[in-house]
This record gives sequence, C-alpha cells and structure tokens, in this order.
Amino acid sequence: MGVNVSIVGWAQTAFGKFDNESVESLIVKAVHGALESAGISAADVDEIYLGHFNAGFSKQDFTASLVLQADDALRFTPATRVENACATGSAAIHQGIQSIQAGRAKIVLAVGVEQMTQTPGPEVGANLLRASYLREESDIQGGFAGLFGQIATAYFEKYGDQSDALALIAAKNHHNGASNPLAHLRKDLGYDFCRQVSEKNPFVAGPLKRTDCSPVSDGAAAVILTDAATARGMQREIAIRSVAHVQDFLPMSRRDVMKLEGCALAWRKALDAAQLQLSDLSFVETHDCFTVAELLEYEAMGLTPAGQGATAIREGWTQIGGKLPINASGGLKSKGHPVGATGVSMHVMAAMQLADQMPEAITVKNAQLGGVFNMGGAGVANYVSILERVR
Repeated sequence: MGVNVSIVGWAQTAFGKFDNESVESLIVKAVHGALESAGISAADVDEIYLGHFNAGFSKQDFTASLVLQADDALRFTPATRVENACATGSAAIHQGIQSIQAGRAKIVLAVGVEQMTQTPGPEVGANLLRASYLREESDIQGGFAGLFGQIATAYFEKYGDQSDALALIAAKNHHNGASNPLAHLRKDLGYDFCRQVSEKNPFVAGPLKRTDCSPVSDGAAAVILTDAATARGMQREIAIRSVAHVQDFLPMSRRDVMKLEGCALAWRKALDAAQLQLSDLSFVETHDCFTVAELLEYEAMGLTPAGQGATAIREGWTQIGGKLPINASGGLKSKGHPVGATGVSMHVMAAMQLADQMPEAITVKNAQLGGVFNMGGAGVANYVSILERVR
C-alpha cells in the first residue's frame, strides 16, 4: 500500500544565531512561508503537529499552541507537540502522514523549531545529553560530542584512522553549504583546514575536531501535507513514496553503535516499501550531526560495506555529480542543527531539490527521487522518507 500523501508547500527560516528571534517568532515565519508556498489559507488546515525538542533550551515548554499565533484562523485547530530527540522534526511529519492516512485530516501543517543559541555553552551540552541514556551515559565528558567522540574512537580502533575521511566529509558539506542561503555556516573551509588541528579547529572530543561537529543553531521549518487526491489540484506537489520509522534501544550498551542497525533497517523498510534500490535515488539528505555519523550512515544505508565508508567520500560518490550526492544542502554540519527543526528542514531541502528550487551550484541535475534520513540520539530514533518528483 502506498503512502498516498504529498508535500504541497514548504518553508524554512535561515538557520543561525538570532538574538532578536524567539521560538514563537521563528514558528510564525515558517508557517507563513509554508501556507504561501502551498497557496492555501490557515483556515484550510485540519491538524497541526509541532516538533520541538526543548530539553531546557526554552522556558516555554508547552508550545503546540504557539503555532496558532501565525494566524487567527488556526484557532481551535487540533495541535500536538511531538518529540523524538534529534529526529523530532521527522516525527512531526510522520504523525501528520498517519493522520491523513487515517482519514482524520485532509491538510496537515507540520512544523519544527528550536532556539538554542541563547543557552550558555555548558548548558547546551547538558541539554543535548538528555537525548542519551542518562543512567549509564550522563558522565560522558563533552556532552553529545563526547558520545560521538567515543563512537569515532571505537571505529578508528577497529578500522584504522579515518581522520582523512572525516575531513573530506566536513569539507564537502561546508562547500555545499556555502551556496545555500538558508545555511548557518556559509563558508567553504576547504579540506586542509578541516583536516588540520589548529587554534580555530581544536579537538573537541576523541578524534573529533570542531569542523566535525554541527553548530548550535536557531531556526524553524514547516511543510504542508495533503492526501494525494487533494495534492493533484495544488500548485506544487512532491509525493511521499514511502516512509519508515525504526526505534532502537536507548542504552548504547545494548547495541553495536558502529553498525547503526536501526538506521539500516529503516532504510531497508523504506526502500522495500517504495520498491526501489538505493541506486535508484538521485540524492540523500542524511543526519550528519557529526562527520562520523555521516560516515557510519554510508555503511548503514548500504552505500558501502561495514568499515569501508571512507571509500564513498574518497572516490567522490557523495559529491554533487557523484553517483549518490549526499547533503547537497550542506547538511547539519553547515546548514545547522536546531534540533526540533532539523527533520522538517531535511524534508524541505529534499522537496526544494526535487522542485528545482535550489541554487544552481547545489542543484542535483534531473533529480527524480530523494531520500531523507533523520536520526534521534546515537542511532535510537531512525526515520527514512523517500520523496518523488511528480510534475
């Protein structure tokens, strides 16, 4: 059975550090943009899902109804906040899809938001670590960077030093993000800067340097979802070919984190449901919260065998123009990672790519099918969506 749901409108604020914005103002901007993109009014929306991780970033913890601030016509529309760590944005979209499939709604507004930069640095690390298994992992130094630093260390011990590959991934994503007007970090740093330890690029955790870590960002994104029949009458339409959600154990001690088994299973489920092979995809937007995550995801999605992820970046497969461009948008590494907004942003970037709305320098030519992988925690919440150009 097909998904029979399409994305018919999308919008994203720029990601970055915005002292004059709030969670509320970011939501309002993204919602206005998505409604305009879809060519509908707020009164047409049947249901709202807001992805907002929070975990201490915002004092306002009850935020579902902030979406209603965008337009008085949204008053009395059912609105629910959802959370699944760094996959919170995709959780909102997938809930909206299920609502349409269940016949409860015809048009759903899915929004993702986070404001992180007004939180002091040490608190940022503590807040993000709440997406780990605190009973066993709360003492990891360096917060979530420390956690992925441990994963990188273990990978290096098993497969050899991968610092060259991580620097190539960072350089690729910074190069792409420099052409994305919505990206937080719009500077092409180059391989040499990403590879070398320096005052501006120190080690952060284990073998991970600053250029291996996504930035702390503010931002929001929104999409309008409809059933396929309604979508055919809209001004733009990107079909959702398939989706998959796989949830794994929270404690890292119960998993081999180098395998990202939940990610691998989510990709298999989504590709099988779409009756596709990975090689059929035109591009992928994947969850590079740290460069080592992108490296592991090459292996989990089936692009390379285990331990050989470096081949994909070294041979240029994941560059724009390569056999499977990955993170043409700049990814989380360059575009930014406002936690609750990230998954929605990834769908927006994929939709824009399929609708030929990306700047020429980061356009994947003749893109027909795009994959999205959004991950919560260290391989715990795993969401895959496959999107398809319709017209």
